[in-house]
Amino acid sequence: MPDILEINHVCKRFSQNGSIVEALRDINLNVEEGNFVSIIGVSGCGKSTLLRIIGGLETDYEGSVTFDGMPVTAPSRKKGFVFQDHRLLPWLTIEDNIRFSLPEEQEDRESIIRESIRMVGLEGFESAYPKQISGGMSQRVSIARALSNDPKILLLDEPFGSLDAITKINLQDELLNIWKRESITMILVTHDIDEAIYLGNSVVVMTPRPGTIKRVENIDLGEPKKRTGPIFSRYREIIYREFFTEANSPFIYNL
Repeated sequence: MPDILEINHVCKRFSQNGSIVEALRDINLNVEEGNFVSIIGVSGCGKSTLLRIIGGLETDYEGSVTFDGMPVTAPSRKKGFVFQDHRLLPWLTIEDNIRFSLPEEQEDRESIIRESIRMVGLEGFESAYPKQISGGMSQRVSIARALSNDPKILLLDEPFGSLDAITKINLQDELLNIWKRESITMILVTHDIDEAIYLGNSVVVMTPRPGTIKRVENIDLGEPKKRTGPIFSRYREIIYREFFTEANSPFIYNL
């Protein structure tokens, strides 16, 4: 498969209390279409900033980002975004929250809404309001809303970070099913090593600020994936160890 995303020598600095802070340093990353990439690092390492740059939400940086053959200069409907906070509009029902994200001229809007709700298993809750459903269900709506525009890539910024353990496990499995079924490229930012390994078929480990790419580990847990066992434990040990060794020199990773 060709590369759908190319990140070349991306650096990000910002001003804080009169000083210049270096958030990202010389990030180089190529992502193959259809891949599921987990980006992991400690808080403040710049992983969410990198995701915002990929999504076109942050444009003040050095270097270049190319998505689907075109420079990334702004958000687009081909790049879906799911945040830790579901960001649903509380005065709209589930189906209206999804409808709100679709252009009025969109053909078959109603069938798209129905399919998006079906995809995340929320049939029967179309008329519910955000305050009437759980946090896990709200994140399902957020994922459905992002998928309703048929994006070529789904960017997930710690989408399960605020959920309880059981809900998180269920949604992780649902996300994997969607990825396999829809063959959509996904990039997940997380600080949870187990989540990164279980979901990603590549795990990108970032250093503390300034964020650089320290290691990329290709993951093969077999099918069906298991959250325990010697293979999972080996990957976990490899990635855990990276947080306690010095960073390697940056170079281009092909995923």
